[in-house]
Amino acid sequence: MTNTSQIQQNWLKNPSSLPCNLPQWGLIVVEGPDAASFLQNQLTNSVLGLRRILPGSIAQAYDAVRLVGYCNPKGRLMASAWCGLFPSSAESEERYALFISKDIAASIAKRLSMYVLRSKVKVVDLSADWVISGLYGSDEQISDFEFDDSCIALRMPDVMVNDQAIARLLVARHQNSSPNSINNNEVLDVWNALEVLSAIPRIVQATQEQFVPQMINFESVAGVDFKKGCYPGQEIVARSQYRGAIKRRLQLAHLNDVEPCDSFVMPGVELFHSKDPSQPAGMVVLSARSPIELERTDLQIECKLEALEDGEIHLGSPEGPVLKIDLLPYPLIEI
Repeated sequence: MTNTSQIQQNWLKNPSSLPCNLPQWGLIVVEGPDAASFLQNQLTNSVLGLRRILPGSIAQAYDAVRLVGYCNPKGRLMASAWCGLFPSSAESEERYALFISKDIAASIAKRLSMYVLRSKVKVVDLSADWVISGLYGSDEQISDFEFDDSCIALRMPDVMVNDQAIARLLVARHQNSSPNSINNNEVLDVWNALEVLSAIPRIVQATQEQFVPQMINFESVAGVDFKKGCYPGQEIVARSQYRGAIKRRLQLAHLNDVEPCDSFVMPGVELFHSKDPSQPAGMVVLSARSPIELERTDLQIECKLEALEDGEIHLGSPEGPVLKIDLLPYPLIEI
């Protein structure tokens, strides 16, 4: 059995020094002279003012990387993504990259394409042709990482683990380019755990159209710009913010002694409150096995705020295992 201290060291040490392939991530590219105005009218966050990042450089900080959401007309999130502006050269037209869950990339690209109309924009799902990989480690390790000019790279927010900041980098490259990533289950497990502990949600197929952005803290992690113009569902999202209509939030939680393959910890699985077991009180957003405590599974959950005040929250059924609620790593914007 792996020693716990060895596992803790792996939070700051990538055993291969190469990014690990992330099979759950895909890539959509939106390019053309009207790409900025097109996305501005579709997404929850503004894309205006994003700094152009040429291939071979890392997009980082809010002026180059933004979390965005894509809602249906009822204000429910159909997708979330990390967005950056990556022109193929200094002289080329605008090209926005959306790092998105692979299982929804094709359907979201198709839906976006429906609204192009006469705009000079092309929306392409590159998930089948591009490899998405992830690298984590210290700030120095991430900053010093070198990759060829065919790649695009985007730095996600750091994650605090045991009072240490863990940096994360998403890298995309064409399958025909020189390999700069590997398959490594150990590194993948750590990456997935870091994503859960970040408490920044990622919409997958099982959770599409389940949440108004505020229900999963999207506004508290800078995924919504309330000053930008209209987008699908904008009125409902704004009303939820200013009228205090949100009674549900994303929380971190964990449970012990659960096998990694157990289906009832997967995204979309419902939660039940002991005080009202007749109806669901929420659902799993993301989950990952802990690389520090081998019998622990960490979860992002969305649940009713009143369920946190008294009683127990059960996973999967009213008789399912009891979740233990953990602290969020950021303050919530009060609604």
